[in-house]
Amino acid sequence: MLHGIQVNEPTTGARALTPSSTAVIGLVATAGAAAGAPTAALDAAFPLDKPVLVTDIRSAIAKAGDTGTLKAALESIADQCSPVMVVVRVPVAIDGADVGTDNNAEQDAATVGGVDVSGSYFGAQALLAAEAQLGVRPRIIGAPGLDSQAVTTELVSIAQKLRGFAYARAIGATVAEAVTYRENFGARELMLLYPDFSDFTGQAVAIALGTRSRIDEQEGWHKSLSNVAVNGVTGLSKDVYFDLQDSSTDAGVLNDADVTTLVRMRGFRFWGNRTTSDEPLFQFECVVRTAQAIKDTIANGLAWAVDKPLTPQTARDIIETINAELRGLTRQGRLIGGEAYFDPSENSKEQLAAGKLTIDFDFTPVAPLEGLTINQRITDRFYGDFGALVGV
Repeated sequence: MLHGIQVNEPTTGARALTPSSTAVIGLVATAGAAAGAPTAALDAAFPLDKPVLVTDIRSAIAKAGDTGTLKAALESIADQCSPVMVVVRVPVAIDGADVGTDNNAEQDAATVGGVDVSGSYFGAQALLAAEAQLGVRPRIIGAPGLDSQAVTTELVSIAQKLRGFAYARAIGATVAEAVTYRENFGARELMLLYPDFSDFTGQAVAIALGTRSRIDEQEGWHKSLSNVAVNGVTGLSKDVYFDLQDSSTDAGVLNDADVTTLVRMRGFRFWGNRTTSDEPLFQFECVVRTAQAIKDTIANGLAWAVDKPLTPQTARDIIETINAELRGLTRQGRLIGGEAYFDPSENSKEQLAAGKLTIDFDFTPVAPLEGLTINQRITDRFYGDFGALVGV
């Protein structure tokens, strides 16, 4: 028997959730350098087929060699922001065909990668090992200049596994070809871009990666890539007819086909919000990223609840933890609203006795204002006070 004071520490109530980081870029690229010290520096900084953490992009540019896609991509990203990145350098495997055009099977294979006999990931697949090796998970994924159809297909698969989002070129010499190319995909984790910016092949993808990371940091994942001025651009690789008040344009045709285009309107900017999803609920890039961010934040933030005694108090704590997060996101303007609740029909006594609890939550993401209608009418009613205005 205790003869004194016992102090207990009950751990009930809602817990604060830590938002998941969505602004980390996963970049797949090639790089080479002249023989000697530059090559040694490149190999040390970016060993082949290994995920490398980059926190100082300017320093990374200095070590990125002078051939391949890496240096140019890093420079275009740096024009937008100074992000945390995971870079995977893949081998250059040119077989005489153009890189990133579906005519270079060797380069596609080197870029796509896989798992070797030792169980190590290589090529773009090495992005999957980044979290275990580096402690960060890439969410904004691209392979500027290397994104053939085969590579883009693999990037989508990687993005799905990482709960990330991929950006890639809509390959084609014309608007019609780009629209046709879009039909190869039906994933919500992909945005296709057409045409390219003019400085190098893949520049639009590199700038999209940097711009997306900057928007995440400055505004949030609920704001789409579209209609944000970008830096470091001198022109477009193809002519695109665009009129803000007319949908019967090249830009309108591309947007109708779920392809984001590039326009010049008070600077250069991306124009389009759509993914390649075959599910209308996930037609907008920002909605997909909202769903991903909330899923990760809530799942990771509820790790404390796993293996707790399954009591009504535990269920209440879980519900209130989720609701507190949803209320906070709603106040920030990142959601329209959301609510978690316990549904008895989803939780039979047998399931509860077996240690299985189901909590539902609904949320309404913020859609982009993609179409604004202004009604303009001519009227004579403002002549009604004409005499008074004249002073008669």
